[in-house]
Amino acid sequence: MANAMAGAGDYGAFMERFVLPPSPQQQLQQFPLHGLTFAIKDIFDIDGRVTGFGNPDWARTHAPAAATSPVVLATLAAGATCLGKTIMDEMAYSINGENAHYGTPTNPCAPGRVPGGSSSGSAVAVAANLVDFSLGTDTGGSVRVPAAYCGIFGLRPSHGLVSTDNVIPMAQIFDTVGWFARDLSTLSRVAKVLLPLSDDTVKQPTQVTIPVDCFQILGSLDDCTYQILNASVAKKFGSQAVDNKNLGDFISDNVPSIGKFIADFSERELPSVPALSVISHVMRCLQRSQFKANHAEWVNTVKPNLGPGLRERVWEAIASGDNEPLEDFRAIRAEFKSALAALLKDHGILAIPSVPGPPPKVGMEAAPLENFRARAFSLLSIAGLSGFCQVSIPLGTRNGVPVSVSLMARHDADHFLLNVAQELYETLVQEATKAWAS
Repeated sequence: MANAMAGAGDYGAFMERFVLPPSPQQQLQQFPLHGLTFAIKDIFDIDGRVTGFGNPDWARTHAPAAATSPVVLATLAAGATCLGKTIMDEMAYSINGENAHYGTPTNPCAPGRVPGGSSSGSAVAVAANLVDFSLGTDTGGSVRVPAAYCGIFGLRPSHGLVSTDNVIPMAQIFDTVGWFARDLSTLSRVAKVLLPLSDDTVKQPTQVTIPVDCFQILGSLDDCTYQILNASVAKKFGSQAVDNKNLGDFISDNVPSIGKFIADFSERELPSVPALSVISHVMRCLQRSQFKANHAEWVNTVKPNLGPGLRERVWEAIASGDNEPLEDFRAIRAEFKSALAALLKDHGILAIPSVPGPPPKVGMEAAPLENFRARAFSLLSIAGLSGFCQVSIPLGTRNGVPVSVSLMARHDADHFLLNVAQELYETLVQEATKAWAS
């Protein structure tokens, strides 16, 4: 069931190769994405082509799309050329990047390790220099994780700012269209096309929260990212800008509705930040409930052949009862959004690890990955549940594996977030080189 058009030369990134050129008048140099090539995840509709959603049974049971995603049209209208559709994890329900039917795209940055999902092929196509940028989607982490694992930039924009029309839904309350690039200037060029225009030229954050608990408990201590961020922010924006408060304590104090759930997560033996474990649980339950509403009928009717890990997750979602306290979870979501908005205000930044550590090896058993996944979702659900914007920034490779950090800003501050990333990036790389050398 290999992807017929993809070969070893493209790192297994593509489902199918085709060329969608910009229309002739868009090939002029004044268009913002003139001369750039891109690829799209197989979740975006292209008129006349079947959208495969990462699964052969889905492709077999769905007619060709009748319209093209507005995001793809906007990108073509800005002068870029599309070179094809990329592999994704089935039904977008994994952050690993392995596909039992079409193969696992090879991570160019760390061969033998997973590329991250579910936008696996889109990240690999960029990391392998096959395209200049690519489009993916991010519900629970599907742009941020592959960006981190493949050592490239990835943006999950503020929820609701970029159209998800003609994109197969996973869970609409969290679904976003995001993109990957090898450099910040390309990432920002795409942002200027796809995000609403903004006159926010601020590049200096009022405060950068670098929570010690997120790095020491949820991150990887040996990559030195906590020290690198603290040193970089102090150097670039002054030490008064740095705040190292524990995010877990802040959430416990400012999101009262988590009180009744937190005890369930405080007894666990494994290292965790209980308040963030609740946030992650809330997000995953809301996501599961919406995934079920979207896809239960198809799954029950077709009984698709799903790969290991995915099969259990999809059927668990389909079988989930209506006994979850969804109203409580919605209240937590609203409180969490308000608390985070109060923390960041207009021009604050939250810095966290993008992922808990190096990408897992290909074919790893699910059990040892469970703690890694739990820590990953504690980090990923901060932007997920709040709907705030997050950019994953590569710092380079250390001991043969990529290291990255993430910056987040309030909802609708996407341009500000990218401005800050651009201001800080060079210093981050310098400080990383220094920290790793010692």
